[in-house]
Amino acid sequence: MLNITENLEQIKLGCSEILLEDELRIKLATGKPLRIKAGFDPTAPDLHLGHTVLLNKLRTFQQLGHKILFLIGDFTGMIGDPTGKNVTRKPLSPEQVIENARSYQEQIYKILDPDTTEICFNSSWMDKMSASDLIKLAAKHTVARMLERDDFHKRYTSGQPIAIHEFLYPLIQGYDSVMLKADVELGGTDQKFNLLVGRELQKSEGQTPQVVLMMPILEGLDGVQKMSKSLNNYIGIDEPANEMFGKLMSISDTLMWRYIDLLSFKTPAEIKNWKQSVDDGANPRDIKVEFAQEIVERFHSRAAAKDAYEQFVARFKKGQMPSDMPEITLVAQQIPIANLLKDAGLTPSTSDAMRMIKQGAVRIDGERVSDRSLKIPSNSEHVYQVGKRRFARVSVNEK
Repeated sequence: MLNITENLEQIKLGCSEILLEDELRIKLATGKPLRIKAGFDPTAPDLHLGHTVLLNKLRTFQQLGHKILFLIGDFTGMIGDPTGKNVTRKPLSPEQVIENARSYQEQIYKILDPDTTEICFNSSWMDKMSASDLIKLAAKHTVARMLERDDFHKRYTSGQPIAIHEFLYPLIQGYDSVMLKADVELGGTDQKFNLLVGRELQKSEGQTPQVVLMMPILEGLDGVQKMSKSLNNYIGIDEPANEMFGKLMSISDTLMWRYIDLLSFKTPAEIKNWKQSVDDGANPRDIKVEFAQEIVERFHSRAAAKDAYEQFVARFKKGQMPSDMPEITLVAQQIPIANLLKDAGLTPSTSDAMRMIKQGAVRIDGERVSDRSLKIPSNSEHVYQVGKRRFARVSVNEK
């Protein structure tokens, strides 16, 4: 067994914030397996790499001998968490929730050990709660306190509607911690308010409050917004190996390090060596290949990762793209795909670029582009293709 300090260092790796670290140290010092909770609303059938930032940290706790409580918010999923939204989220139907929850159960064991993972559904206690019980729960929090939550505050001050049922979401998420007697709850940095409500409700029930551990939010392929299926900037963990590999190879050299820090199982020393090799002149693409193979192998197999790499090489290194394509540098913080294609001389106008995207004739590093609103971030370099014969290697830099 590792000592408490070593355990804590492993747990803290990559975390944004722990509330409170001293409390976590005390809990670890008991030597008892802790109950580690993380909740997931089944809002879509597929988990993506953004979700795995939390799953990876659950795996760390699991490897240190603790019990994982993977909570599927089938009840709260029918409310819809408005976190990060400036409008009321449309609730899911019971049928959607059931189907998505089933998909989650099939996917999480690609990372977690089923022997020390307990899958929970908050409908198992919320469905039994009477109207009177729910009113008593609602009485434990004030409207003024709810409006301290950033997204609620912004909507209230701008005159946008807030449905009363949305106030129930943080309360129910917190009540889940009471029912599960959670010692630690994990969540993204956008969940801080909800996670702290759990601490307060546990205190009111006479329980030792949970430690709150927050992980960073992983940006999507655009390098700007949170990875999300609705924004079409995601990499699903159930995607075919070739698509997963191609998407990982398409991220910018800068964003690559963010993905590696949050998703790789390499040791900090190994990642440090990668960064040093690039500083010493190694091509970042070589590191990206190693990382992409690691991720594909995790969610598919070693053979699938090898095959995905070989197909990538066949497309980009064996003559399927011209070796003498023009190399163009554009100066921008980010640039819409249509503007990039025009400025790179691949289309005569942005309207023609939009038309070519609609026709499926535009590719980035061999992957077809379907999102006409796609924005390309700075510090990126990719091969852009329009039709069968127009190619350019385009770098986008801030200056």
